[in-house]
Amino acid sequence: MVVSFHVTDQEQGEWTVLRVSGELDLVTSPVLRQRVHDVVADGRHSLVLDLSEVWFCDSSGVGVLIAARRLLRSCQGTLRLILPAQGAADGSHVNRVLGALGVRRLFDIHPDVTSAVSDDSRPLSA
Repeated sequence: MVVSFHVTDQEQGEWTVLRVSGELDLVTSPVLRQRVHDVVADGRHSLVLDLSEVWFCDSSGVGVLIAARRLLRSCQGTLRLILPAQGAADGSHVNRVLGALGVRRLFDIHPDVTSAVSDDSRPLSA
């Protein structure tokens, strides 16, 4: 079985946006972890992870998100997640996983890229 997983990046002003699609699990999460580290190593400390196309996330994926948050905070950076309320079938899988684990409140969550990269945006409530 071939796992479909992609991470693409783009710059939006001071923000780096990593668009993640596919399954975020034990096999693929090290790829995202490395991409986040690469962004920070390049001196870019304003990061948006667009998870709207992630249709599966396990505990290792959540671990990468928490580690990314810790890394950005350690260098006075900012991490924002895009988790649309509507997406995969009945809402974002990642959104449901983070909520079920009680860690959603740790993240600055936005519905789309425009909101996430806006200076005056308000995150979605936890």
